[in-house]
Amino acid sequence: MEEEFREEHTGKVDWEYFTEILGGIVSQRAELDAHIEPLLDRKASALDPIEQAVLYLGTYEFANRIDVPYRVVINECIELAKVFGATDGHKYINGVLDKLALTLRPLETKSRA
Repeated sequence: MEEEFREEHTGKVDWEYFTEILGGIVSQRAELDAHIEPLLDRKASALDPIEQAVLYLGTYEFANRIDVPYRVVINECIELAKVFGATDGHKYINGVLDKLALTLRPLETKSRA
């Protein structure tokens, strides 16, 4: 399956970044849940699968990829949710990640006022 995916998407995917993100999310799922769940109105496992995946992506990038500005992380996640998520899922994603940025990127978000 991975081989078919690679063949179809050659040149469009940064495989090193993709495997880092995917592996990191899988290995840090409990830690990511610990960051996300206090900001949710339900358990992360009860979220729509797309919104859950997008929140994991954003949380992982906030915590582990400080080279990616927090506003870029939020914007990318919103765009993914608009394309693949439920009708207003992007609004939920925006609200959660905006709050999470204050915790995981305090110095960076301090200057946003």
